[in-house]
Amino acid sequence: MMVTLPPDYRPSDTEEFMNPMQTEYFRQKLQRWRGDLLRDADGTLASLSEGGIHEADITDRASVETDRALELRTRDRARKLISKIDQALQRVENGSYGFCEETGEPIGLKRLEARPIATLSIEAQERHEKMERVHRDD
Repeated sequence: MMVTLPPDYRPSDTEEFMNPMQTEYFRQKLQRWRGDLLRDADGTLASLSEGGIHEADITDRASVETDRALELRTRDRARKLISKIDQALQRVENGSYGFCEETGEPIGLKRLEARPIATLSIEAQERHEKMERVHRDD
């Protein structure tokens, strides 16, 4: 089912949670984010492939190496993010998007606006972080 969003549409708490309009809104938001990340990654790729390192000066060379390492780390982060966005889009398709994986409760619009790839409600997220802290201290 194709839903056409009005250009000024914003999800609100007065609507049914994850109704077709909200679902479409977040689907588009996720796809835009994914597109931006891919465009940035293309830019990074282009600048990475330009350079065999020609700098004769050892400090220039070190600086280029550092930039390149940073760029590769950024690309890796973007790749992981794209995979999380793909998973979120999958949840949009199967109707589970916006609901906590752990409790099945709505994650909440504010949280999804801020972090569209969220899979846990704030409460479940806090429980997870508490558990991680406890286990990290062992």
